[in-house]
Amino acid sequence: MKIVVGERNLLPHRELFESLLPAGVTVSWHDAFDEATIVGDLPDAAVYVGGRVTPAMAAAGRRLRLVHTGGAGTDKVSFADLPETAEVANTFHHEDSIAEYVLAAAVFLRRGLLRQDRALREDMWATSVYRPELPQPRTMRGATVGYVGFGHIGRRTADLFGALGARGVAVTGSGRVADATCLDWHGDTAELGRLMDEADVVVVSAPLTERTVGMIGGDELLRLGPDGVLVNVGRGPLVREQPLYEALRDGVIGGAAVDVWYRYPDGGDAAAPSDLPFRDLPNVLMTPHTSGVTHDTFVGRVRDITDNIRRLVEGRSLERVVTQG
Repeated sequence: MKIVVGERNLLPHRELFESLLPAGVTVSWHDAFDEATIVGDLPDAAVYVGGRVTPAMAAAGRRLRLVHTGGAGTDKVSFADLPETAEVANTFHHEDSIAEYVLAAAVFLRRGLLRQDRALREDMWATSVYRPELPQPRTMRGATVGYVGFGHIGRRTADLFGALGARGVAVTGSGRVADATCLDWHGDTAELGRLMDEADVVVVSAPLTERTVGMIGGDELLRLGPDGVLVNVGRGPLVREQPLYEALRDGVIGGAAVDVWYRYPDGGDAAAPSDLPFRDLPNVLMTPHTSGVTHDTFVGRVRDITDNIRRLVEGRSLERVVTQG
């Protein structure tokens, strides 16, 4: 059985990956995503590992039995073009890493550390100790964290915020959550406005679908208010680009941590994440989709992926199979 790996984040764990595979399996590694090269490698492959499967790749992989993404998202997999024999599976393990990021970003912004850092680089002491017109920042104790989406990421993040004395509320597409013990209330997305009214920090981790694109716009950000903080670790287009920029620029909200963007590199590592000048704003923490990219995350994913390959070889049912829609 041949496996083609186009997920570059697995390269540091190549030795572990190969050590966990059953005998008789061969692996073809790709150091970077090059569609033409991968297309040429797929005709005799049974498994493709990677988050992006184009129509051309799907057409070339007529013998594929498993497409395994290197993470949770399957929005870049061309399901309709895959052969009927191919199942699609995903993997997680990013919740601990992303929860750490969300907690750190929220505290960073809520305490004004981003502004203080930039001011002190100019020899200005931006604290109420020296400038009485500045407010004393608030801790997370007693704050309300609103979760837009409450799956693996939301639940783990709520554990961390709860340890600091914060409350939690959540909205999901169905209105259901697997474990509501850490929430004051939860509902469906019809309650999004209520959540924005109540929250001091809003954590966006919902999946990107036709229903969720642009679900947070100018009206919702206005309801979050000038002291509110938004942290987006889901997908960029869940939050409307222009209204987010304007809300940050005009002080409609207090700040935002944006880890997921509207533009991504198409080869290489250089690309503006937006057509708008977010980089000029003093109240936004910008990171390049790295909230879940840690050693721990990808070791866990390697174990999931190789376990599913072993299941495929042994004729057992696969874990975390995803269907389109």
